[in-house]
Parts: sequence; structure tokens; C-alpha cells
Amino acid sequence: MNAPETYFVVPTHRLRDVSQTIHAYDDHFWRNGHSPEMIVFDDSTPTNVEKYFSELEALKTRSELYYVGPREKEEFITYVNSRLRNKRLEPLVKNLFRPSYGGNRNYTLMYTLGGLMVSSDDDMRPYSLMEDSPESLEDDEISRGRLHKVGKNGYARKSFDILSAFQDVLGKPVAEIPENYERGEFLLDNAMDLETNSTKGLTEDNTMILHRGAVSENAIVKMAQTFRSGTNDIDAIDFVDMFLSDEGQLSPEELNDLYVLVNFRPAVTNVNWRMDCGVAGYDNTFGLPPFFPTRLRFEDYIYRLWIQQEGIVAAHVDAAQHHTKSNYMRNPPASEILNEEIANLLKRKIKASLTNVDELGISFEYTGEVTAQDGEEILAKITNLHRRAVLSAEKAKNQERVDALRLFAANLEKAFYGFEPDFFQHNLLRIVDDAVSVIRASIELWPTLVEICYFQKTRNGLPMKRLGQVRS
Repeated sequence: MNAPETYFVVPTHRLRDVSQTIHAYDDHFWRNGHSPEMIVFDDSTPTNVEKYFSELEALKTRSELYYVGPREKEEFITYVNSRLRNKRLEPLVKNLFRPSYGGNRNYTLMYTLGGLMVSSDDDMRPYSLMEDSPESLEDDEISRGRLHKVGKNGYARKSFDILSAFQDVLGKPVAEIPENYERGEFLLDNAMDLETNSTKGLTEDNTMILHRGAVSENAIVKMAQTFRSGTNDIDAIDFVDMFLSDEGQLSPEELNDLYVLVNFRPAVTNVNWRMDCGVAGYDNTFGLPPFFPTRLRFEDYIYRLWIQQEGIVAAHVDAAQHHTKSNYMRNPPASEILNEEIANLLKRKIKASLTNVDELGISFEYTGEVTAQDGEEILAKITNLHRRAVLSAEKAKNQERVDALRLFAANLEKAFYGFEPDFFQHNLLRIVDDAVSVIRASIELWPTLVEICYFQKTRNGLPMKRLGQVRS
């Protein structure tokens, strides 16, 4: 039996920066003896496509490079709707693939059906920051890292064969993966809440501990991820904590602290609460669940629930990548904090009402209700953060820092509807109800779309544009 094809995909809405990402990964793959099919999935507006597409189009790569942008996506949606032959479903199809973190990733799932998909965000790079003197890990410790000041000595870049690390495990039974993989039930992160993956508060040192448990030799690795340096997937509120605690930092958008890996080792687990879709790989041979089509940055939470079923497992592979955290076209910290608080609420509600998990999705009973207590708990947390920012502004000695703190405090109050409980509750309910309605309907329709796209991909292929020139 032939090995499934491996695709490397970059979902993005920042076309200006994608050429650098593709160049870095293409060179990395070539140096390690790989030439995967590379596909950029672009959520940019037509105006930005007109401004920046020419640079990507002219890029010379060693691997074949393809592009799925607004025009190709429109062709895809038109084809899917023509096969469904149901006008009432067209708004749902549009929402499932709408410009959003989850919507764009759903295109990647359709275009890589039948193969293995390795995905990296547009601000990732194929190396990691590692401390100069690695420390030994404890018996159940899977990774350790800590914050370093930017520009200080004590760490260096280290590159790993990323594609081989994924191909070692994806789609394989546990019995066939490398022997150096630790095995257990799940990973505990000292800095993150286990089930929502939200922060427990800023910590200088981070460690992940393996909770031991039996892993079936016949279980298949359906998803995997590398470790990462740079930010280690921390919340926006942690960036603000860094800003508040560092009197020398003049803006919350600046990254004066880098997360540097001390050491890590690969592991396979029955459950994966530490899912990081920015550096993930998937066995898409027979189709996978849809990402939540949401702008709230919890599109991958469905996979943390889906992976819990019998017979499939997740892996942290023997490689790491680096997050460069581009601030270009990134929402202000106050908006990101609002998104994260709403996402964390939805995670808890969906998990608490989960009723079923199957091959292509999940089922849950939650329909979007939001209690007064839900809103009050969020506001209590955020008003405390607001007070801290105001007090920091009063104590700051640098005027630029004072202005940045006051601006952040004002933006935070605006993002959370003036901290007015009734107004916040009203808008929270509206946002949650819209998100849950789209998610539930999308999961129900998804298996039909997988069948349609699998057939079309095999027969004629899906709309995409060949780019660049293959260089020798």
C-alpha cells in the first residue's frame, strides 16, 4: 500500500508576510530531503490580494506551491452548493467556510482529504529557541521552558526535521511509532487550565507533566504537534501581565520576553488538552471533524473533545518550531482578551454538555444560554485587570508607558461594553448564541460535504492556482 501524500499548508489572512514563511519552510524541507505539496489558504480581502499576491506568485520554491484565495474559494463554494441543490443550506455553507480562524482551516481539511496534513501558521518558523545548556527532564516531565529577555544571551536557534517527525507517527498505530515516545493519558501544564487550555496566570517557568495511563498498541495517531518557542501558545492576558510587570516595556504589543525551551521529549497520549493547531499535523486519510467556524480563536477545541474516543490518540512529536508573533493585522490586546473570555465560556459549556463523539464530529446539548453569573464572573476578572492597568499608569515614570497603559485601560473598558453588567450580558448572549448556532449546524452538515469533496478531489481536483517556479 502506497504511503498517503503529505501536504504542507499555511492558513493566513496576512498575505503580506506569507512569502517569508513559505521561503523559510521550503528551504527547511529541501535541506532535510523533503518536497511536500505546499498550499497557501488565504483569507485576505481582494484589495490586499491585489497589493501583495504578486510577491507570492513570483516566489521560487523547490517544492510545488499552490494558492487558494478569494477567487478559488468562491469557485469551491459554488461547486459545493451545486451538489447540495438546496438554497436553504447555502448560508450555512458560507458560514462554515467564512473568513475566520476555523473557516479557513476547514478549507485545508477539504483540500488535503486522503492524505497527511502538516499545518503551520504564517508567523511560525522551522526552528526553535533552545537554551545553550539543556537540563535533564524529570521522569514524567515532557517539556520545560522559561521566559528570557529579548536580546539576552543563553539561548540559540536549533532546527529539527519537522516533516520526518510528523511522518514518524501520523496515521500509524502506536505499536509502530518510535520507541522513544513516552505514553500516558494526558499532559498537565503548570501554566494552563487543563480542560479549557486558558491561562492560570503568568509564570516565568513552564513544564508539562505526563499523567500516566495505558495506551492501546492498536490506537491510531490521528493528530500530532511540535513543541514551540516564542510564546508557547499563551493567552493575550498573559502578554498584558508581562507588560504590567515590566516597567521598562513601553507597549503591550511589544514582546520583551521570549519563551525558550530548556528540553523536551516526544509523547503519545489518549487525550490532548494542549492542542496547538498552529504547529499541528493530521491524518486526513478518511476525513476529520470540522474546525469550529469562529472568529473567537477556539476553532481547535473540537479536536480536544474528539480525540477522547477509543482507538485514536494524539502525539507531541520530537521537534519544535518558533512563533515570531507578528503584530501586523492583529487585534488589539483588549479585543483579544474579550475573545478569549467568551471562548473559555463556550469551551466549558460545550464540554459539560457533550453527548457523543464519532468519526467526523461531536454532539453536544448546549444551545447558547448565558446566565447572569457567567457575565458577572467575566466582568469581575476584567475589572480587576483594568484597575491594575490604571494603577500602573499612575506609578509609571515614562510618559510613553503611561500613555500606553491609559490607552489599554480605555480600550479594555470599551471592549467590555463599559463594564455595564446588563449591556455586557446582552452582547455576550448575542455573540454566544450566534457562535453556537453556526457550530451545531456546521457539524451536522459536515459529513455530507466531506463526501462531496472527497469524490471531486479524486476525480477533478479542487480549485487552486499553481504558483512560482520550481528551482533546482
